[in-house]
Parts: sequence; structure tokens; C-alpha cells
Amino acid sequence: MGIKKTLLPWLAALGGLHLSLAWAATPVPVLTVGSAPAAAALTLDGVVQARQQATLSAQVGGNVTRLLVKAGDRVRAGQPLATLDDRDASAALSRSEAGVAQAEAELRNARLNAERQRDLRAKGFVSQAALDVADTQLKAAQAGLQQAQGGRSQAALARGFAQVSAPFDGVVLATHLEAGDLANPGRAIATVYAPGALRAVVQVPASRAALARGASRRAVRLPDGSWVAPQASTELPGTDPVAQTIEWRLDLPAGVALAPGQALAVRFEGAAAAAQEAGRLVLPAAALLRRGELEAVYLQRGERFVLQAVRTGGTPAGQVEVVAGLKAGDRVAADAVRAGLADAVPAR
Repeated sequence: MGIKKTLLPWLAALGGLHLSLAWAATPVPVLTVGSAPAAAALTLDGVVQARQQATLSAQVGGNVTRLLVKAGDRVRAGQPLATLDDRDASAALSRSEAGVAQAEAELRNARLNAERQRDLRAKGFVSQAALDVADTQLKAAQAGLQQAQGGRSQAALARGFAQVSAPFDGVVLATHLEAGDLANPGRAIATVYAPGALRAVVQVPASRAALARGASRRAVRLPDGSWVAPQASTELPGTDPVAQTIEWRLDLPAGVALAPGQALAVRFEGAAAAAQEAGRLVLPAAALLRRGELEAVYLQRGERFVLQAVRTGGTPAGQVEVVAGLKAGDRVAADAVRAGLADAVPAR
């Protein structure tokens, strides 16, 4: 009896401690992952891209002596954009021209010698072997002239590379070098695009490829909020192995005043799209945890939460679509921030 009286205060204290610990836990609401109802459209962010665009690079080495354009300038096909130091190319052309002159002189001498040997052979003063040697020397001189002429053409072509010209009528999107910079072969000097031929480029998640492909209507929302119908739509055949997306290109109508790189939205909609939407898994945006490139949710495991990595697709209003990492029936924390606390427990 005395032992029981002694233990009662301790049991009461332990019970109070247990109640205080339970009271200190942070309950987090839990939701069950399920399929979303069929949606009639899919909207994704895209960018403007020029259908005709060229980045002009140096084909020979040399310092940029003059940069003749700046970003935003309109240019015509063949118009010079920049000039490079061509002293080395000019010297090489002079050497090649001198080589051609020497080869022509050697050819004249070989031709005269061959003619003399033929006359002497006809009169019986030289052997056939001497005539054969003269003919061989003539052919070698002819080949030497052709080689020298080829070298001169190559030197003239290299000298022409010292001037960078526009390949078509367009607008200078950017210049990548300034006067005095060293332009090594392959280094970009300027980028030119044709403003009348633009397209919207959007990356469609591979899990939504059938939806985009089966949409009966596609539209592009411009930065000013207006919607336009693309003239043509093209789905590239490959899938990005890292992002698991498929690139779509939608040609914009002529007259759209945009510049490459501007953001816009692309919408795939229609009855066919709605049929493809059924069965997708969606969660409230608050249930998703983003840390850099990591996307995860807190999955309920008994009386605690465990972090589960997921991959998401489109982002309907206030929601995110989960394309990998979860299945229908899984229970996840509705608030990812609270679920990350050390004392977080699933709410009963």
C-alpha cells in the first residue's frame, strides 16, 4: 500500500508530461491523392523565337577593326556588319600571286623545251628518252601552275572572310564583340534575325504529349494579353532525356510585333484535349515543396511524414500535376511547410 502511494505522484507526473508532449505536436491536415476531373485546356509558358536567325562568326583570325552595326539596326542581305584585320590575309594573297607568276614562267620554259626536243627528235639528234623527259617536265609545270592558281583562290577567299556580311534582310538581335576584340575562327560576332517570321516555342511534358497532340485548337497569348491562332504547329520528334519534355513550335502570323526571347503562353484546348486529361493526379500548390531543382511532398507513413520526391507537369490554377512519384490513394500533407517541422504529425 505504501509503494502504491509513492508511485501515484510519479505516474501522475508522467501522464502530465505525456499530455504536454501530445499538446506540443503540430498537427498537419492530410489529403488523399486522387484523379482530377477532365479539364478542357492545358496552358504552358513559352518564348518567342525567330524562324530565320543566324549567328555570324569569324572564319579567320584577326582583330575587329570596325563594328558597323549595333543591336536593333536593320540590315540588307550582303551589307557589311564588321571588318577584321586582313593584313595577314593580304600578305598570303601576295605570296600566292607571286607563286602563280613563277609557275607560269616555269610552264613557258617547259613548253619551249618540249617543242625543241620534238624537233630534235624528228631530225634524229636526240633519243626518245630525252623527249619523254621533256614531256614529263611540261606536265609537271602544268600541274604546278594549277596548284599555284588554287592557292591564290584560297588566299583570295580567306581575305574575303575578313568582312562579315548579313546573309539576309533582317534586324541585328545582338553584337558579341567590339572594335579591337580578337575574333578567333568560330567566335560569334553578331546575331541577325528576320522579324517577319516568328514562332512560339513551348516545352510540353512528355506525360501530356497525347493531350497536346490531340487538342482540336491551339492558341498563343501575346504579352499584351491578346490571343492569336498559329499558322502552323510542329511537334519535334525527340524527347529531352533530362527534362522529359517535347518541343512544340507554333508559327505566329505575320505582323506580330515581338522580339525573340519574349515570354508568352500557349494553350492547347478542345474536346480531344479534355478526353486526354482524365485520370491525371493533381495536388494543391501548398502541398508541393520546392527547394532549387528538388520537388517533393510529405507522404504519410503511420504517425509521421516522410519526404517523397516527385516530378510535376502542368500547373492548373492553384494546383500542380504530379506525373511521377505518387499514385492514387496516397496520403500527403496539405501544407508542406508545416509538415517539415520536427514535431509535425498527421492530423486525426
